[in-house]
Amino acid sequence: MRETDDLKMQLRKTIRKHKVAAAATVVMMFIVLVAIFAPWVAPNDPLDYEIAHRFEPPSSRYLLGTDSMGRCVLSRVIWGARISLQVGLLAVGIGTVIGITIGVIAGYSGGWIESLIMRIVDIGLSFPMILLAILIVAFFGPGLVNVMIAVGLDRSSRMARIAHSATLQIKQREFIEASRAVGASSWAIIWRHVMPNIAAPVIVRATLDIAIAILTESSLSFLGLGVVPPTPTWGAIINGGRQFLTRAPWISTAAGAAIFITVLCINLMGDGLRDFLDPRITT
Repeated sequence: MRETDDLKMQLRKTIRKHKVAAAATVVMMFIVLVAIFAPWVAPNDPLDYEIAHRFEPPSSRYLLGTDSMGRCVLSRVIWGARISLQVGLLAVGIGTVIGITIGVIAGYSGGWIESLIMRIVDIGLSFPMILLAILIVAFFGPGLVNVMIAVGLDRSSRMARIAHSATLQIKQREFIEASRAVGASSWAIIWRHVMPNIAAPVIVRATLDIAIAILTESSLSFLGLGVVPPTPTWGAIINGGRQFLTRAPWISTAAGAAIFITVLCINLMGDGLRDFLDPRITT
């Protein structure tokens, strides 16, 4: 009961200290709900087109106007949120699981196993993020699954580095030595002691990685290497409207604003989450 009260008090203190992060969390929850209930929230079918209504400016019928094929931009942006959040969450989930696994094994094992694993990780880190994703998608072909795999593998190297560093610090602690002394196996120590103690930096990194994953997916879709058209994605919407910027600026602006707001909210949430999980940090 005492721990619960302390947790609530810490949460209230964090919210008061980081009101912007709290507001960003509310906005992000709204974006997630809109994405989940897209079939009911979107005013029109994102794939239906009416050539007679192409390039209509924002109006009461089309709040964000229409694109070059007469499709409702607002509906496409709402449905695009589904793809972006899905890629962000699942791709980061893939990268986090892979990264934590190899990072913890390398950090706890030490010796040649650590050297081998971390040199492989260094090779992955040497590739520019977007280039690695482009290579993977170009080799296996565009599509939602391939995009998630590409983004997940890219984030796994960076997550492995963080998990490795945190594990090196934790395994030197006295309670780890005590567990070894009483005969606990390496796997038991990892699951019971190492993993819970590296959770804070991993969670914060994973939260920030969601924003990076959304940007990567949008970049791939913009380049035509993302989700296969006509599925609406934010990057594809921007790409479709870039040649009509002077005639219909609302097309690319709407999707660009959605990316900007979403990424900004996630980054602000990550900052607040960092302070909540590690109260020793002062700003």
